[in-house]
Amino acid sequence: MKKFLFSVLCPLAMVAFAGPYDVEEFTAQDVGTPDNYIAAEFGGELTTADPTAVADIQEGRLFVRQKFEDPFGEEATTYQLYQGQAGEQFSSLTALSAEGVDYTKLVKAKFYERRGMKPEEDVGKVYFDGKSVFAEGLTTLIAFVDGAPITLKGDAPAAEPTEPAEADPFATPAADSSVASASSEEDEYCDDTDPDCEEEDENLYSYDVSGNVDETNAEADNYEYSTSNATDAATARFGIGDEVRFWTAVGLSALAATTAVLGVVQHMKSNEAKDAYDEQKSLINKIKDAVSDACSDKGSADCEAAVDWYLKQNSVDLSQGAESEILTLETLENRRDTNKDTMDSYGMARNIWFGVTAASITAAVVLFVW
Repeated sequence: MKKFLFSVLCPLAMVAFAGPYDVEEFTAQDVGTPDNYIAAEFGGELTTADPTAVADIQEGRLFVRQKFEDPFGEEATTYQLYQGQAGEQFSSLTALSAEGVDYTKLVKAKFYERRGMKPEEDVGKVYFDGKSVFAEGLTTLIAFVDGAPITLKGDAPAAEPTEPAEADPFATPAADSSVASASSEEDEYCDDTDPDCEEEDENLYSYDVSGNVDETNAEADNYEYSTSNATDAATARFGIGDEVRFWTAVGLSALAATTAVLGVVQHMKSNEAKDAYDEQKSLINKIKDAVSDACSDKGSADCEAAVDWYLKQNSVDLSQGAESEILTLETLENRRDTNKDTMDSYGMARNIWFGVTAASITAAVVLFVW
């Protein structure tokens, strides 16, 4: 039973996995454009080719599969297969192949520079000569054939061996490089226990005051100038922190001003919605109180339910004001609920903007006083 399930499910899984990594059909209507690797046989354009002919390409002819993508992503990606003849620089491409793979299946396989790439990140132009696959600048390609990943490889051209230079019988023998290297390391290496090194370190910035005074003063001045220059260079390299902090604080201050304005606008909108909500809520409460009073001596519960149903189904003058409006109680309640949601939405936006304002002001103050 397990063998049967495996034999049925495995091919289905391979087909489902390979689908995004295959070219389903060649439907592109774009013109085939020659390049350095493929030239047009007739006129200035490449002619479309039948995918089944890829296994029987004549010597000197070439197929190219081009991918056409919409840069704005509004239209689906399409492919087309064109034929032509080998271009002037075709020989510079590396022939890639995989042992034991059916060549006719490669024409519909998408190719990738490396493993793990998304299905839509396949190589845009791929060339076929009936034996190998070619792609500009690539020496390996990854593809999926029958759901299984394969690697197409090519042999890079071997470097030409260089002939050894003839020995000059009159040349002076060179010193042994190993000896020279050892002596150099000995010269550069200084052990902490070496008295010569200690003496050199001690005399590095000591001056001979018993000898030529002018020479000693000049040496001391040179050292002081060098120290000063190094200090100035360090300040120029690392002393821009105050300026960075200042302009960052200025930017945060501008951000705080902008978010404060946005917060005020949201607050005003929230107040408008709140006024409408309060007015409609008060009117609904008055109507319900009037219904309750009218039904107090007529079986309150049933009477109130009947009147409430009537008001929700029939349009009446519910405004009870100078500007009367004919509408149902249900419509009035819907308006109340809508204004409540609007009020809450503007209130949340107001709180967010004011929160950003407070954080920006705090950060700006910290940077200004730092």
